[in-house]
Amino acid sequence: MALASCSVQKNAARQTMGTSKEEVLGIIRQVNDHWQAGNSPKQRSFWDVAAYHTGNMEAYFLTREEAYRRYSEEWATHNEWKGAKSDNKSEWKFTYGEKDDYVLFGDWQICFQTYVDLYTLQPDSTRVARAREVMEYQMSTARNDYWWWADGLYMVMPVMTKLHKLTGNPLYLEKLHEYFTYANSIIYDPEAKLYYRDAKYVYPKHKSTGGKKDFWARGDGWVFAGLAKVLRDLPATDKHRDEYIAKYKGMAVAIRATQQPGGYWTRSLLDSAHAPGPETSGTAFFTYGLLWGVNNGYLEAKDYLPVVQRSWNYLSRTALQAGGKVGYVQPIGERAIPGQVVNQNSTSNFGVGAFLLAACEMYRFLER
Repeated sequence: MALASCSVQKNAARQTMGTSKEEVLGIIRQVNDHWQAGNSPKQRSFWDVAAYHTGNMEAYFLTREEAYRRYSEEWATHNEWKGAKSDNKSEWKFTYGEKDDYVLFGDWQICFQTYVDLYTLQPDSTRVARAREVMEYQMSTARNDYWWWADGLYMVMPVMTKLHKLTGNPLYLEKLHEYFTYANSIIYDPEAKLYYRDAKYVYPKHKSTGGKKDFWARGDGWVFAGLAKVLRDLPATDKHRDEYIAKYKGMAVAIRATQQPGGYWTRSLLDSAHAPGPETSGTAFFTYGLLWGVNNGYLEAKDYLPVVQRSWNYLSRTALQAGGKVGYVQPIGERAIPGQVVNQNSTSNFGVGAFLLAACEMYRFLER
């Protein structure tokens, strides 16, 4: 009886979503095919492009569509399976920079997530040689302040768990926790259980236009999605696992409480009037992270399915445009900007990547 009751509850929950796995699969293909048709894979390996590829690989693992794998493989080959390309370790930097010597800057390291994924499909040491060289050099240094901005937690935390899974080297998990602890010391708000984008935005030094704490939706989306990815690959025996779970669950509660009636999250989470209106990238990352938690038993379905029902309705009915374009994506930046125009024509590579993550997790929910 208990099993039958559970099955009935799951079926009822699926029905409340107002969609089917076939419809979601069609959306995944429509969105990804549209993006790839209009964008060459021969682009740099910096964060914005690489964030798209994390979504593309998720779509590949779900659909096994060879065109998706080839697209990421061509991108990786174009970039020589590297991030920033300097080979002179004496000049490697980790502060913000878009040139080839900023090898230790996390925005140049997110590409390693996709390189590791492609390696698992075709083991070839050249695919992960640079990732291992860079991360193992970084871990050999005495510094622990590599992750000073929220975005960096999505960019690099999953790199550490993926490489640990690949190599078995325990240092990846030790340094993951060390760097995460530093990030928490400067950008985590234990009262709100959310992350400031970086130290410039910590309250009360910085406030929203309404005088509130200003938590940028996409910034917290990066962290929340990054934590889900970490928990997916982190060994059950890791001594810090409970800490990552606590941060993840605390964020989930705060995210649930700040959703707007239209299903989206505004760019400043606690002050919807600061930069009002829908925004897709933060909403997609939150949808992905919440659905992942439901799918994997970390979040109670009764508490979070109504949230993702509303957010998926926004993503699939408002953000998704005719032909597969993903709209309402806030442009590249680091904060919620009052007066910035974000509309149906606002799209980006990283926004598409986030949308694909959410859609793939929705498919998995409907498939259960």
